Amino acid sequence: MDNRNNSVEDQLKLLLESYKIGSGTNFIDDTNLPVNTAVAEILDNILEIIFPGYTGKRNITTENVNFVIGNLLCRIKSSLETQIFRAFQHECRLKNCELSCSCETLSEETTDYLLNNLVNIRKIVIEDVKAAYRGDPAAKSLEEIVISYPGLKAIVVHRIAHELYKKQVPLIPRMMNEIAHSQTGIDIHPGAEIGEGFFIDHGTGVVIGETTRIGKNVKIYQGVTLGALSFATDNEGNIIKGGKRHPTLEDEVVIYAEATILGSVVIGKGAVIGGNVWLKRDVSPGKTIGMSGITKS
Repeated sequence: MDNRNNSVEDQLKLLLESYKIGSGTNFIDDTNLPVNTAVAEILDNILEIIFPGYTGKRNITTENVNFVIGNLLCRIKSSLETQIFRAFQHECRLKNCELSCSCETLSEETTDYLLNNLVNIRKIVIEDVKAAYRGDPAAKSLEEIVISYPGLKAIVVHRIAHELYKKQVPLIPRMMNEIAHSQTGIDIHPGAEIGEGFFIDHGTGVVIGETTRIGKNVKIYQGVTLGALSFATDNEGNIIKGGKRHPTLEDEVVIYAEATILGSVVIGKGAVIGGNVWLKRDVSPGKTIGMSGITKS
């Protein structure tokens, strides 16, 4: 079809007609969606609290730290409440919920929950930074890791998003992780449970699925996939959502580059999975799989 001679009016008419059948892909009359740029700014401000002064955008000193961090907390609280409220309201609209007043209460409670947990998130993240320093001989300082390592950026954002995921906040946790994904090339679903001391070396192409469980002091390299093997479907062929479908990695596991581990399998404590391994079964604690083409205990 040649549209070169169509007028703007004709093009407009065609677009308006397409909007009538675009359920879920256009948001006309829907003012309750979270705003991507606002969520990104919230993340930046939270990261500035977790690593005060690391961006260089604010000159934080011992004399002004109370004022700067207090100001950031106020800005985060106001903006995050608004975005969470929008997310809950959008879900209410989809479910025809009439209790929109509860969305405001939920947004306030959830925002306070996250802000009250920032100290705990920071404690865990410090262990992640230390793990990166221990695990990478090229690292010259903790500061270098905080400022420049994409794996750390991805896991910090995940730890923030995961707290909101646990409170069943719609949309925003996934938005946060996709912001990190676009910046780092590391795709971590906000539902994944990840223990402290987690280190992603290099990082590009790492995929970690929703029901993945990762213990303490685990190290993985670039290109690792912790994915689902298959999806059960209902009588109409629709995927049945929920259920454990991704791997569990116990403490101190190491997974080398481009390894793919699929399904609800368990990789035992201290196991080592070699590069380019394709794995669909459990691995006993302490076992080495696929290193130099051999399997040994």
